[in-house]
Amino acid sequence: MDDIKRMLKYVRPYWLTFAFAFAAMIMGAVCETAVGALLVPVFDQFMQSAGKGSTTIFSLDKLIPGDDWYRAWITISALMLGFLAIKGIAGYISGYLMAKIGQDAILNLRQELYDHLLQQSAVFFERHRSNHLVSRLVVSCGAIEHTFSTNLRDVIREAVILVFLMGATFYLNWRLALGSLLLGPIIGMLTSGFSRRMRGLADVSLEGNRQLYDTAQETLSNIVVVKAYGAEKRRLTNFLDNARTIAAANLRSAAIGATSAPVLELIGGVAIVVFLYVGLLEINSGRVEPAQFFAFLYFLFRSYDPMRKISRQHNEITKGLVAAKDVWDILDEDDRLPERPDAVKLGPLKDAISLRNVSFHYSNSERSILSKVDLEIPKGQTVALVGKSGGGKSSLTKLIQRLYDPTSGSILWDGVDLRDATVLSLRKQIALVTQETVLFNDTVRNNIAFGRPDATDAQIAEAARVAFADDFIDTLPD
Repeated sequence: MDDIKRMLKYVRPYWLTFAFAFAAMIMGAVCETAVGALLVPVFDQFMQSAGKGSTTIFSLDKLIPGDDWYRAWITISALMLGFLAIKGIAGYISGYLMAKIGQDAILNLRQELYDHLLQQSAVFFERHRSNHLVSRLVVSCGAIEHTFSTNLRDVIREAVILVFLMGATFYLNWRLALGSLLLGPIIGMLTSGFSRRMRGLADVSLEGNRQLYDTAQETLSNIVVVKAYGAEKRRLTNFLDNARTIAAANLRSAAIGATSAPVLELIGGVAIVVFLYVGLLEINSGRVEPAQFFAFLYFLFRSYDPMRKISRQHNEITKGLVAAKDVWDILDEDDRLPERPDAVKLGPLKDAISLRNVSFHYSNSERSILSKVDLEIPKGQTVALVGKSGGGKSSLTKLIQRLYDPTSGSILWDGVDLRDATVLSLRKQIALVTQETVLFNDTVRNNIAFGRPDATDAQIAEAARVAFADDFIDTLPD
């Protein structure tokens, strides 16, 4: 229930749009009921003499001429086509508006999740593999979007239709309608049982999809290493293991879904048989007109269709709730670098960067990477850090950028502790050149100006010249 409330928080800003969509759903349900109500005058034309029409819902029987079958046929046809046209228009409006709500809500969710990830410290990314985070942004949010745009829309629409159809049965014969309510607890228990099993399988499927995405991304990103060690078959085996797990879970889920609908239909069929017998008794006793009884049967039988659809959508919504829980787990975990309210803004280096008794170890290990390091780096001096792999060279540069905070000790920028300065002002003073080639899917200009988006064209051209990149850039197509 908490997951549903949290999901609805993203829909709440669009309550007015939802109100219009809901009104369109009600209009569609009214037209659906009116079409069924026309069965009463239709049966009257076959079963009764003129002028003895049975009463029906919305008093539609008063609009049907009782003394001329041809005029009656024209009127019934016009009403039926009109109701169907209005129902189609209402269905389009409700479907479009609910899709818009779903897209807007998931856009806000993705924005919130992505911004949350960008604000986290490097410690956060030690605990979470990037592939899993991307999976939550794409796969999990996609499942939630489908829940908003499709599943939730269908549940609400079918629920409204069900209310009107059941209302029609009570209008036509309240005694038989009360008897039909005995099916409610049976259907509820079956739906609940199917839902519990589906939720467990949805967990397995979603986790399998994350593992599959992870395996594929790792393999294709490191294809040179894979080929160099002849590891293609091993990586394929890993991929297929995950794919088979997903397939097995989805197949079992499909089996449950394929079982639920026939079971509910069978229960409905048994109910129809029973009601046929009871209805014949009612007709023979004169308590109900034949046309009204057959209309009652239509509404009762028609009501099982929204029940079946709601049951199916309930299974799909369960998958969306599982995906939502994965997203909430990320949003609820906040590991940002602390920044003081009165933090100062750093300017360009004037004196020196100083490390005072700095020690450091990563959060996922107690092994000390740096221990009581003292270092003075004056302005304008070039310093090379040399040592064996794992000696702490990269860790030290990350501390200077304040990607991490020291376990103990302090790092000073012109005498200002980095923890007393704003992170953004520090990062603006540092240029990072990594060992790996990093290119974003953007223009050459924007890649060069990535650390300084407001740079002029002249400054960008000068940077390219200093990096000896201008010659090959000139050969690129515009």
